[in-house]
Amino acid sequence: MALIEVETTSATSEASQSAVSWSAILAGAAAAMAVTLVMALLGSGLGLSVVSPWSGSGASATTFAVSTVIWLVVMQWVASAFGGYITGRLRTKWTGLHTDEVFFRDTAHGFLAWCVATILVAALLSSAIGAVVSQGVQTTTSLVSGAAQGAAQGATQSSTSGAADPTGYFVDWMFRPTAGATAAPAPQGDSAAVRSEVTRILIQDTAAGEFPADDKAYLAQTIASRTGIPQADAEKRVNDVLAQIEALKVKAKEAADTARKAALTMSLLTVVSLLVGAFIAAVAAAYAGRLRDDDEVVEFRR
Repeated sequence: MALIEVETTSATSEASQSAVSWSAILAGAAAAMAVTLVMALLGSGLGLSVVSPWSGSGASATTFAVSTVIWLVVMQWVASAFGGYITGRLRTKWTGLHTDEVFFRDTAHGFLAWCVATILVAALLSSAIGAVVSQGVQTTTSLVSGAAQGAAQGATQSSTSGAADPTGYFVDWMFRPTAGATAAPAPQGDSAAVRSEVTRILIQDTAAGEFPADDKAYLAQTIASRTGIPQADAEKRVNDVLAQIEALKVKAKEAADTARKAALTMSLLTVVSLLVGAFIAAVAAAYAGRLRDDDEVVEFRR
């Protein structure tokens, strides 16, 4: 009588419990955010302690910027390590899984904790930065409107236009009387109109990036007639003022280029810091999860 072997296979039932321990992830994210807040406040205090309002005192701008970037990197790494470790220690114990699968889940939990913390911190910073930017836009609009109004009014309101019009100082300097010079008599009531015209010429030529010879000659003639100085001295004043304006433009461009490079460097370092922080969070969660499982095995053997 032949025996028939029947091979029975038992289907592996899928676990009803999710592999993601959201409670541990949220706990790790909360820990990372708290550490970030504490270190941010500490860094702000340390930064303010090295800044001095007196010239030549305290840390230089370069030192302050470099130290700020280093502190941001350290803050991201420490907070990620704390968050990942808390997540790994508090996650639900998985049974009947291969070691590689446990390692993957631990790293995934640490990475998810980092993601949650990063998104929440970015949301908080975005709301704060948005408020600051909105206020800055309103302030800038007010300043630009005030400058345009001051340029249109000219010298009729010297106290107001002097603060709002950036060319006011140069106009005052060009029409400054020289000791011993006798100014030619000028019609009464046209001083504001002349100064306003000179201001418009300076603004227009500065915006265009060139100063036509006709404008230079007219400015020199106007200054000579109003101050009584020789034509050559008036032309020298005009050339000196134009040179100063050009120097200010060059400095402004250099400052803008320096700010652009600093912002680019800051962005790149921030991205690198975040990526390393994600790696640290994953590794810390895997390390903490292994410690948790090893402690339970030792306790069980006892």
